[in-house]
Amino acid sequence: MASWNSVELEVLFYVLGWISFCSWAICFYPQLILNFRRKSVQGLNFDFVVLNLTKHTSYLIYNASLFFSSTVQRQYRQKYGFNQMIPVAVNDVAFSVHAVLMTALTLFQIAIYDRGNQKFSKIAITIVSVAWLSAGACVFVALPTHSWYWLVSCFNTLQIVMTTIKYMPQAVFNFQRKSTSGFSMGYVSFDFLGSATSFCQMMVQSIDQRSWVNFYGNIGKTLLSLVSIFFDILFMVQHFVLYPSKKKTDVSPSDDACGLRRNQTYRAVSSQACRLILVIS
Repeated sequence: MASWNSVELEVLFYVLGWISFCSWAICFYPQLILNFRRKSVQGLNFDFVVLNLTKHTSYLIYNASLFFSSTVQRQYRQKYGFNQMIPVAVNDVAFSVHAVLMTALTLFQIAIYDRGNQKFSKIAITIVSVAWLSAGACVFVALPTHSWYWLVSCFNTLQIVMTTIKYMPQAVFNFQRKSTSGFSMGYVSFDFLGSATSFCQMMVQSIDQRSWVNFYGNIGKTLLSLVSIFFDILFMVQHFVLYPSKKKTDVSPSDDACGLRRNQTYRAVSSQACRLILVIS
C-alpha cells in the first residue's frame, strides 16, 4: 500500500483538501440565503439545479464506494497498480454528502418560492431520465461479474457528463436576460476557490508520489475542478464585465409623486418668503 514520502506535502494535501471542502460547502449558502430573503427563485435556472443534483448524487456514489469499500479499492489497485494511493480523501466524501443535501434543499425552495414563469425544460428532464436509466443498466451489467470498480466508474463518468453540461443552462439564461440578477456570485466565488484548491490538492499528491495516476485514475475529480473553474470565470465575466449591475436611477411613480409634492410645497414656501421680504423692505 502506498504511503506519503513527505510529511510536509501530506500536511499540505489535507490542508488544501479541507479548504476545498469548506469552500465548496459554503458556496451553496449564498444562493439559498438569496432565495430565502427574496422568497423567490427567479433568476436561478432550474435546469442547473436538477442537473446539479444528478451530478452530486452520482459523485457521492463514486466517492463513498471508493473510499469505504475494500473490494472497490482492490479492483482499483488491480487496474492502476498496488503501489498507488486511493485518489479519494475523506473531504471528498464529506463534500458529496453535503452537496446532495444542499442541492436538494435548493430544489425544495424552487417548489415553494415564487418561480415567475420559469420552469424545468423538457431537455433537462430527458437528460436526467436517460442518465439514471443508463446507470440502472450499468448495475445489471456489473452484477454477474462483480465488476464493482467498473460500476462506480460509470457513476463517475455520469458526474463528468453532468458537470460538463450543468452550468450551460445558467450561462445561456444569463446571456438571454443580459443579466445575472437572481444568481448568486457568492456561489461562484466559493465554487472557484474550492475547485482551484481541489486541483492543487491532486497536484500535491502527484508530486509526492512522483506519479500522475491520480489525475486519470480519478478523472472525475480532475474534470470537476477544471470545468468548474472555466464556468466560474465565465460567470464572473458575465457579472462584472458583460452585464454589470446598474445602479437604480429610475424613480418609481410613487416616489415621483412625492417628489413633485415636495417641489410644489418648496416653491410655495419660497414664494411666500419672498413676498414677506418685499413687504418688510
